[in-house]
Amino acid sequence: MIGRLSGTLLEKQPPFILVDCNGVGYECQAPMNTIYNLPEAGQKVVLHTHLSVSENAHTLFAFYSLEERKLFRELIKVNGVGPKLALAILSAMSAVEFVQNVHHGEATTLVKIPGVGKKTAERLIIEMKDRLKDWQVESPKAVGETVLTDSPLGASDNVKEAISALVALGYKPAQASKAISKVGDDSLPAANLIRQALKNMM
Repeated sequence: MIGRLSGTLLEKQPPFILVDCNGVGYECQAPMNTIYNLPEAGQKVVLHTHLSVSENAHTLFAFYSLEERKLFRELIKVNGVGPKLALAILSAMSAVEFVQNVHHGEATTLVKIPGVGKKTAERLIIEMKDRLKDWQVESPKAVGETVLTDSPLGASDNVKEAISALVALGYKPAQASKAISKVGDDSLPAANLIRQALKNMM
C-alpha cells in the first residue's frame, strides 16, 4: 500500500496530478479541494494517498490532509459509493461541509453532486451519521479562502481544462459548460473556474 508521497509536483490536470518522487512519476487522482491547495508545478509537495485496486486498474488517490483521506476511506465503505463517487463528493464540498450536511440531514444538497441520487444521499446520511459523530476535522482555511497562485495559460485553455475536469468528476458536458460560463470570467486560472462553478452548482 502506498500511503504517502513526497516529491515534486510535475503536472496539474484536474482531477489528475503527477508527482515525481526520486525519478518515479506517480499519477494520482485528487479531489478539487486538494488541488486548490497544491503549489505551482515544480514545487515540493507532500500528499497522503490511498491505493484502490480493482480487476481493471490500480488507481492512486491523493489528498492534501489526513482528514480528507480518512473521510474518503469512510465514504467508500458505504454501499453503492465507489472511489469515483467519493472523489466527486470531496470535490463538490470540503470535509467540514460534508460532515455538517450529514449531521443536519441535508439530502437536498448531496443530491446535487453527480452520481448521488436521493437513495444514495439518504444512505450516506444514515450510514455516515454514527461514523462521523465524534469527527474532528481540521479547518486551517476554508476552500473558498485558499489563495491560488496559478497563472492563466490563456482563456480558452483554462475553460477547456475546467470543463474536462468537471466532466471527469461526473457532470455532463452541457452542464459543465453552462456552469463555467456562469462564472463570467474565462481569464481565471482553471482551478478558480472549477471552484466557482462547483460552488454555483451546490
